[in-house]
Amino acid sequence: MAINYTVQAEVVDISADAPRAEDVFLVDTNVWYWLTYSRASQSARPPAYYQTSNYPNYTNTALGAGARIFQSGLSLAELTHLIEKAEREIYEATNGQIGTKEYRHNLPAERAQVFAEVQAACGLVTTLAEPLTVTIDSPTATSALNRLQSERVDGYDLFILESMRSHGVVQVITDDGDFATVPGIQVFTANRNVIQAARAQGRLITR
Repeated sequence: MAINYTVQAEVVDISADAPRAEDVFLVDTNVWYWLTYSRASQSARPPAYYQTSNYPNYTNTALGAGARIFQSGLSLAELTHLIEKAEREIYEATNGQIGTKEYRHNLPAERAQVFAEVQAACGLVTTLAEPLTVTIDSPTATSALNRLQSERVDGYDLFILESMRSHGVVQVITDDGDFATVPGIQVFTANRNVIQAARAQGRLITR
């Protein structure tokens, strides 16, 4: 079923945009996954070519241009989860299906592999990007959860958006179309469905 995005953000097509020194980006988890995880293409649902080419190229170009790049600790948690899941899927491709808990506790060599991949990926993220901190206290949780009424994002993104708001960051590099439903931000993406929806709704901008 086609996704019906109600686009409220300003959307920028990264294939037609050049990062600038004055840009301040939050890089979303999916982009970090393709940029830093060496075995992403071996998972059960490998990324599309544009995901492993456009996003790393744009992010690296932004770094080269002198733009500020931020990462969220919540993204590190999500990235760790995604890598463990992908490593289990890679193992299952040659060894048969195994439950998440069995994989985590019963296979020490596999656990060591997961640790090595997570350490390498998260180490690269923290080297390339500044941390965007968020304190998940009662006011932050209330504000984040209130977003559920109008913005179609998941739990991680609710709090990532709050960290962006508290730091005044409005630009996000992401393939996740959910961010396009958030007013007051600029979504830098190569997701064709989001770009087409933004164009149709008058929310696609050229800088």
